[in-house]
Amino acid sequence: MYDSKDQRVISNAYQLIPKSREKKIILTFDDGPSRNLDKILDILKIEKIQAMFFWQARLLHSKRSWKRVLDEGHIIATHSFKHPNLTKLSYQEQFREIKKSIQKIEEITGKPVVYFRPPFGQYNQETLLAAKQLNLTTVMWSLASLDWKLKNSPETIVKNVVTNLEDGAIILLHELEQTSNILMELIRSIKTQGYAFGVLPNSAKK
Repeated sequence: MYDSKDQRVISNAYQLIPKSREKKIILTFDDGPSRNLDKILDILKIEKIQAMFFWQARLLHSKRSWKRVLDEGHIIATHSFKHPNLTKLSYQEQFREIKKSIQKIEEITGKPVVYFRPPFGQYNQETLLAAKQLNLTTVMWSLASLDWKLKNSPETIVKNVVTNLEDGAIILLHELEQTSNILMELIRSIKTQGYAFGVLPNSAKK
């Protein structure tokens, strides 16, 4: 499982929220908004938990369920505009790519974007500088479900997560069909291990 130790980015919830007696994890979903979004939201609502959505801004339009995401207590963050490997771009190109994504999301939702996750989890010093200049907090993850590789073995997604849980974990998921199909089982398996679910605060800078 991927585990970022880079202190320049957020990869554990307790870098931004105070630790408590209750064990906590954060679910994050990349690469939306997708056709699977409403199913994911339905499950999150049933289970009474909030999550974070890192969206490719090019996929967002006014008819997507963005209002429902916000109304139900989730957080919308940016995953760039077109999902390029930012490390292959100049600083100026990275800055423009990220800024364009912020502008699109804020134009539609009317809410400020606080968090950013680089596509493919690839970033360099210029990426972090661009994000900082745009008042974004860069968020990675401490536990990857590998759901994008497991279309034909969705039960392994649950195993990958549940067997590697730790307090404060930020879990990487995607808005994929296989992920939505096992999401309720995943959430309930996490709950049986005594974890609560949360999100990062609506305003944070690192």
